[in-house]
Amino acid sequence: MPTLVVVGAATRDIDAADPRGWRLGGGVTYAAMTAARLGLDVRALIGVDAVAAEAAEIDVLRKSGARVRLVELANGPVFDNRETPLGRVQYAVAASDPLPARDLPDDWRAAPHVLLTPVAAELGPDWATAFDQSAFVALAAQGVMRVMRPGEEVLRLPVPDATDPLTRRSDLIALSGEDAVAGAPPIRDLLSAGQALLVTGGDKGALEIRRTDTGITGCYMPPLPRRAAVDTTGAGDTFLAAYVAGRALAGDSWRPLAVASAMGSLAVTRRTLDATPTKSDLCAALIVLRNQRLG
Repeated sequence: MPTLVVVGAATRDIDAADPRGWRLGGGVTYAAMTAARLGLDVRALIGVDAVAAEAAEIDVLRKSGARVRLVELANGPVFDNRETPLGRVQYAVAASDPLPARDLPDDWRAAPHVLLTPVAAELGPDWATAFDQSAFVALAAQGVMRVMRPGEEVLRLPVPDATDPLTRRSDLIALSGEDAVAGAPPIRDLLSAGQALLVTGGDKGALEIRRTDTGITGCYMPPLPRRAAVDTTGAGDTFLAAYVAGRALAGDSWRPLAVASAMGSLAVTRRTLDATPTKSDLCAALIVLRNQRLG
């Protein structure tokens, strides 16, 4: 069973439908749940404030099989995600303290697969040297592009280029289409040979771009299939975690992108962390797609 370490701060997302007034979120929670449900040995280092540390979702993660280590933060990220005619707008209720690499257990540093999922710039350059050089490291870059000032709309910074320590260390850099629109350097200034870029576009599908010693190649994957979205929260994190899980289980080929596309498509039909798609859901969806294509 491949081992994956997932790192980041959990968010508290304002939600009037939840009796608490918020629900637990953040890339680290959705990614850890997705990878655990796909059969990986998941170890999740999660930064939490005192309130989030008591969240029932943490127990759900543990019951999924993930090994969870909490790092208590004096201040954790709190978001107010507001839907507008022009799309979702994020407001900062509270910013996040840093989550230092010294809190990573020593026996997790040799993990072969790593997913860094910052949400509020809480992962600093110390994480670039936290793992063995042989580890495959994926970075959810959106979380290093946010500026949070409590009470104000979250500002989005341009995508960091190859001079950024986390960008330079990562084998795979993941962005949303919205991140790319906010500003991104040319591929030659972002990727070094051997690195890949994953750009997700919701119901428009995803694009994987690789830089090799001889040039740049790309692969497009549509949603498998397109589904009516109930809630898109965490869908991008599910997509990225499924890609990394697929790579860990099936190797570096077209398969991880197909697995990620199918899981991302399923994720938008679910609303809570405990409803994250399972391996059985994935297999059933892929069988339906195969039969449709053969039929």
